[in-house]
Amino acid sequence: MNPRVEETAPSFDMEARHIIEALRSGIPSRAVGAYFSGARPRLMREITERLDGIKKGGKSGGMVISGKYGEGKTHLLNTVFTLAHENHMVVSYLSLSKETPMDKLYLIYQKIIANTYLPQHQQPGFLHTLENMTQNSPLASEMIAFAAKQLETDKLYYLLRAYLNTEDAEEKFLLQADLEGDFMANAPLKKIYRRIFNHPVKYNVNFSKTKHCQDYFAFMSHLFTQMGYQGWVILVDEAELIGRLGKKARLNAYRNMARFLLPNTEMESVFSVFALSASYIEDVIEAKHDYENLAELFPGEPEPMHTVLDLLRKAPQLHPLTRTEFQEVLEKLKEFHRRAYHWEPQVSVDTLEKITQSGGYLLRTKIRAAIEYLDQIYQYGDCSNTVITDLAEESYGEEIPSLEVLKEGPYQ
Repeated sequence: MNPRVEETAPSFDMEARHIIEALRSGIPSRAVGAYFSGARPRLMREITERLDGIKKGGKSGGMVISGKYGEGKTHLLNTVFTLAHENHMVVSYLSLSKETPMDKLYLIYQKIIANTYLPQHQQPGFLHTLENMTQNSPLASEMIAFAAKQLETDKLYYLLRAYLNTEDAEEKFLLQADLEGDFMANAPLKKIYRRIFNHPVKYNVNFSKTKHCQDYFAFMSHLFTQMGYQGWVILVDEAELIGRLGKKARLNAYRNMARFLLPNTEMESVFSVFALSASYIEDVIEAKHDYENLAELFPGEPEPMHTVLDLLRKAPQLHPLTRTEFQEVLEKLKEFHRRAYHWEPQVSVDTLEKITQSGGYLLRTKIRAAIEYLDQIYQYGDCSNTVITDLAEESYGEEIPSLEVLKEGPYQ
């Protein structure tokens, strides 16, 4: 008599299932970027070369990428995120919004610091590492000297010295909150410093968050290199939202972008990537006459905004994947679906490619169509044609309902 064989439930690959669910929903995922990084090899080679240059001590700078909605801009940023961490670089990820507009650099700083990831860390945050920095350590001495001599103001010199020497928990909290972008007024900092050192504070320049926030970016970039990291990569998504700003605010946003995109020595070993819609040139720069606005509002001093406008117009666009690249994506999709649900998809890549033609022209919807096809074969052994409509194009105008809609009530 044969021994009884106990049936065991199939072991699902939860990582693979996460990948499939992220692709199915269209929600950006760094895990997806890590595994689907082979597409657009030419652009990735350029980015890799730029990162290598930063690691070798090249000047800080950045680049702009553009693409249609749903064509893979956020996916590319997530791929760069993974690549930067593999190169032992700190990464910050920011999506512009109404609450974080590009014309307010101090709000940009606050959001960037809140979304900064150290290599090998899944959660953002790094200021806890400063708790291990003692007042007489080489790192502390270096950062104090840097804050005293290399910045436009000396606020961070006084702040860092106070942070390293206070034993008061509330003071420690306020000083660290300042480093995170919740900037203290000058008077409270002077009061804390005088209490600790019994010596008055005399700023060489009175600090203003609207004028001197760049000091904080320079300070953090130097801190990361002194901590042993190979550089700092700043990724900015949804940059097309700059188009919703008013005329003067939009030009100021371009001025702020120049700090990240153009070669400079203010920040140390920083590489920035901005992603925006391919329609930005037509819908904003041309339709809203940004070059003419620049000549009107800043006659005789168009730089660096003019150069940024040129960079936006010449930004490399994410063209649709070649057939070979797309088939490679579909092959990986099959493999992840197999691992996610513990089965063997009996469908060719050519068949999957034909099915995706009903999924619209966007890469995102093509992938969703392929996943839905695999889902139905997995569940039923057969599937019928399914049409996934294209995602809506973005708009740079205010989405204000008509008077008739308002009269009907919000829940009609």
